[in-house]
Amino acid sequence: MPNFFGKKEEPVEEIITQNKNMLIIIERLKSVIETLQPILITGETGVGKELFARYIHRLSDVKGNLVALNVAGLDDNMFSDTLFGHSRGAFTGADIIRKGMIEQAGSGTLFLDEIGDLSIPSQVKLLRLLEQNEYLPLGMDESKKSTARIITATNQDLWKLQREGKFRKDLNFRLRTHHIHIPPLRDRKDDLPRLANCFLAEAARALKKKVPATPPELFTLLNTYSFPGNIRELRAMIFDALSQHNSNILSLDVFKSHIERERDKTGGVTELIIDAGIGSLPFSYFRELPTIRRATQMLVAEAMYRAKNNQSIAAKILGISQPALSKRLKNEKAEQEMEDGSE
Repeated sequence: MPNFFGKKEEPVEEIITQNKNMLIIIERLKSVIETLQPILITGETGVGKELFARYIHRLSDVKGNLVALNVAGLDDNMFSDTLFGHSRGAFTGADIIRKGMIEQAGSGTLFLDEIGDLSIPSQVKLLRLLEQNEYLPLGMDESKKSTARIITATNQDLWKLQREGKFRKDLNFRLRTHHIHIPPLRDRKDDLPRLANCFLAEAARALKKKVPATPPELFTLLNTYSFPGNIRELRAMIFDALSQHNSNILSLDVFKSHIERERDKTGGVTELIIDAGIGSLPFSYFRELPTIRRATQMLVAEAMYRAKNNQSIAAKILGISQPALSKRLKNEKAEQEMEDGSE
């Protein structure tokens, strides 16, 4: 894994990647870290948005703490109290002064996750913090100053929320002074071996087991899957597999079961819908539709290609048994030989 260094030549190893698009993102981050302007991190659930926030904080030349808050489900009063704090007697039960998270961060970093769920009244208060570096704790008459950098993250489309009147236009622009979008795992599958080996080592430490050998078929299998849960899903799969591991070589059973279960939920079209859009199905581009027999042959051929001719994995992709696939391949071969002999 490449090492990325901060000001003190300390290696930052949390982000494991060799994917060229990820490396471009990391390089771009290095150029904006010094500005201390707000950074918006977007990406699907499970891609590692908080990990990037921690990476930014660690490389930034800041003296304070990293304080993280998930704002989903917080009403305006709860948001204000948690973020800004309150004075004694601010409301019933406020018997002591409470320092808010912005004060706890000091000159460090405040990370607000799920920012797309923030209520409109709370958005107004956050905008004031961003524009004036000021906030007002509950029950106080004088504002306090903040020197913390603000990093926000969401898996939602803020432009869409803005059009629907659910997110303020001025706040949207202010948050994305710098914006990075983290690609889903299905778009960086070249990172699968490194990520899997990292999680295997982590799981082995947590479970007090030796790191097992991985069969070469593991990455062939993982490359056939779209990972709707992204890196978080991969990590959970590996922890589950290692918890059930009892031989020298890691079994594929947990991975196969998980992938088959998830495909059953979606009918196997998750990646197609995400990448192509509903209504843009493969056969839409055919001038003439293939016959059922020909379409089946094409589907089997593609599954075998993705599975690198591993029939067991190809059968899982197709949702049939390995013996059924083997029989189908033998029949196709026999039919082809007969056609060739009759010419």
